[in-house]
Amino acid sequence: MLRLGIFALMAAGLLTGLAVGCGGDAPAAATPTTAAPAVSPTATPTRQVVQIATPDPADDSITAHLATTVLDTGTQRVAFLLSTQKALVKAPSVEVSVVHADGVAPPAQVTAQFNEWPYGVRGAYTAAVDFPAPGDYVLTAMVDDAAVMGEVDIPVTARAESPVPSVGAAAPASVTKTLGDGLELSQLTTAYKPDPELYGISIADAIAADRPAVIVFATPAFCTSPTCGPQVDTVAELRALHPDAASYIHVELYDNPDEIQGDLTRARLAPAAAEWGFTQIEHWTNESWVFVLDAGGIIRHRFEGFATRGELAAALGDAGGS
Repeated sequence: MLRLGIFALMAAGLLTGLAVGCGGDAPAAATPTTAAPAVSPTATPTRQVVQIATPDPADDSITAHLATTVLDTGTQRVAFLLSTQKALVKAPSVEVSVVHADGVAPPAQVTAQFNEWPYGVRGAYTAAVDFPAPGDYVLTAMVDDAAVMGEVDIPVTARAESPVPSVGAAAPASVTKTLGDGLELSQLTTAYKPDPELYGISIADAIAADRPAVIVFATPAFCTSPTCGPQVDTVAELRALHPDAASYIHVELYDNPDEIQGDLTRARLAPAAAEWGFTQIEHWTNESWVFVLDAGGIIRHRFEGFATRGELAAALGDAGGS
């Protein structure tokens, strides 16, 4: 099935830098290892003409970029971006029809709301979509806005079994590193200005504490999109607003952040990355995930990709945090 990643290159250079890390060093330019062949001074140079496609100003078709790649059966949060060759689509909401490719599940329709990301330059649509049976589905997003009008199909697959813990499942009791282990913040996170309160308790201890928990897995400095750093910051903001409602944890996806020094060949994935199933996701690199647990350690909400503070606050309230 066709998969449209959030980090695919967007038309006409739209959202330049979406696939750039959030603070890692840029790779050095390659150095040629062989000399170019000598050219005779009498040889007539040849000219290569490169044809560059010119965008059609009349083309206002819409392109979709799926942000949620792991979907289960049942009600799932689906996130996607919409764009034209000119700009990101930012209509407040779009209607989405949901059709099972084989007709096993009845058609449905939902409304997806636009959620602006930090810094006000990007954003995604999110909707709660019910997938009553596993299989391939087509989501058709219909935009009816003063700035743009049209529709686009978004193929998705609902899995019978997910590699990542699903909503309703018990959270893996990972023994993650904390400041209580005698470590420095630089050994726990690549965040530029980390909130120390996100490193005070392990996942295992949070599950045993008989209170809700908000857990963000992300690598702020080496993420393959610009959302990981802001996602950790958003969880820190949520903690500052509701400090007693839950345990708040950031798990750095790399186990040795202080040793990487801009060179990911030195990086080792944290054990929790495998324990939570991220390493089993096809084509996954280091994108962020957030899980909201209730007091019994059961996952009540799961967010792949960026989740706004409003989404997280609502999820925390639903999980018993107040």
